[in-house]
Amino acid sequence: MQKPRQSFWGLWNISFGFFGIQIGFALQNSNMSRVFQTLGASMDDLPALWVAAPLTGLIVQPIIGHLSDRTWNRLGRRRPYFLTGAIFAAISLFVMPLAPTFGAPLLFAAAMLWVLDASLNVSMEPFRAFVGDMLDTDQHSAGYAVQTAFIGAGAVVGSIFPYLLEQLGVANIDPAGGIPDTVRWSFWAGAAALLIAVVWTVVTTKEYSPEEQAAFAGGQPVEDGHPIRLLAQKTYLSSFMWIIAGAILLAIVQVFALEKELFLLGGLLAVYGLLSAIAIGLARDGRTTNMLSSIVGDFSGMPEVMKRLAVVQFFSWSALFIMWINTTPVVTQYVFGSTDTTSAAYNEGANWVNVLFTVYNGVAAIAALALLPWLSRRFGQVWTHSICLTLGALGFLMFFFVRDAQALLLAEVGIGIAWASILAMPYAILASNLPQAKLGIYMGLFNIFIVVPQLLVATVMGQIMLWLFPGEPVWTMLFAAIVWLISAAAMLRVQAVLPSAKPEVSHA
Repeated sequence: MQKPRQSFWGLWNISFGFFGIQIGFALQNSNMSRVFQTLGASMDDLPALWVAAPLTGLIVQPIIGHLSDRTWNRLGRRRPYFLTGAIFAAISLFVMPLAPTFGAPLLFAAAMLWVLDASLNVSMEPFRAFVGDMLDTDQHSAGYAVQTAFIGAGAVVGSIFPYLLEQLGVANIDPAGGIPDTVRWSFWAGAAALLIAVVWTVVTTKEYSPEEQAAFAGGQPVEDGHPIRLLAQKTYLSSFMWIIAGAILLAIVQVFALEKELFLLGGLLAVYGLLSAIAIGLARDGRTTNMLSSIVGDFSGMPEVMKRLAVVQFFSWSALFIMWINTTPVVTQYVFGSTDTTSAAYNEGANWVNVLFTVYNGVAAIAALALLPWLSRRFGQVWTHSICLTLGALGFLMFFFVRDAQALLLAEVGIGIAWASILAMPYAILASNLPQAKLGIYMGLFNIFIVVPQLLVATVMGQIMLWLFPGEPVWTMLFAAIVWLISAAAMLRVQAVLPSAKPEVSHA
């Protein structure tokens, strides 16, 4: 028994909520450093304030994935989490610009960032599984392509909000030194757009019941306890190794006075070791219904296709985070010739970076609908992703060699195509090759391989650059290009663990 085919508008309704969620993420990414600095934070404070984003996703997404797999009520399976996360995210966006009116404005803004990011992750995580829930395998590429188009469009809209308001005459500077009206109104408009988009998906879609999903799966029961039984058979050695690795890293950071952000990485290693030891102990005691053992068991027992895609995802997101951190210093220093943040040349270069980022997000939105489905039908999902990552690597190489601002627009085309594929192809492959009843938890665990590389880049890359290329950020772009080429090569290993299947046909 197959799931009914969705029309284009069916695919639209399934993923339209992601458009609003991405507006929220774009407003956060584009404006929170500005908000923090306006409220008195120094440049040295920003990494600690920003750690909320990846750390929150690391914690929240596996939990929400685990819970949503086991939820069924009047709203459905995934939709309760869409709606709950959207409501809290909208509230956070609305009150964030009011931080100056509170007694400790910087602390309040930091707390609201944690709430905002957690809420956006609560909404976002089930959307990945939702596409797999609602579509048959032959529409997975089309479904994730439409979702990617909304991600790109939402990023463009959220990023350009303050600029458009300034062009319309809204004040971009607060004479009293507070948060400018352009930022305040952008957050308020974003809160409304987020809530409306998610409610649209909740109202216009109807989820399949557990009985219907079982029928679509051929009535095969899901062996949910298998990963926990395997966990109960493990020794504590691996847990102790994680704890020891974390302790050694913490000691190295302390002895050699390395970047303080590395403390976070060491702490995460040790905490995971401790949690895995607790999970093994619970599984050995026969306590098979607890969340911790279920999540750790599913993580340690990931299907082979997910393990191989995790390697691809790890390298893919390492390069992306390098780009987000270093594009501004590279463009301002090497293309516009200034490192003085008060100079006209520097600020002109910084504005051009906003244009470049808008271009790659816009290209991603177009490529997701116009290019990825065609490539997927022509070459298959694996080769499509490998080709797109290679095009993105060529884009990073242009940043390393090219010194013309206009020419960098071409680099962003390659990066935008790769970005579209990163947001679509791995999830389409997973949705087609993982147990449908556990799609939520596996999608949540897959997010780990997005978060960990970001934490590594944020902590390790700065130290490496300090040692090897002080004051020369352009080398990070060469590193990003190499990393994406590695990712493209690693993608080819995925083909060996995929079942032979007919080419995907999309009539969306």
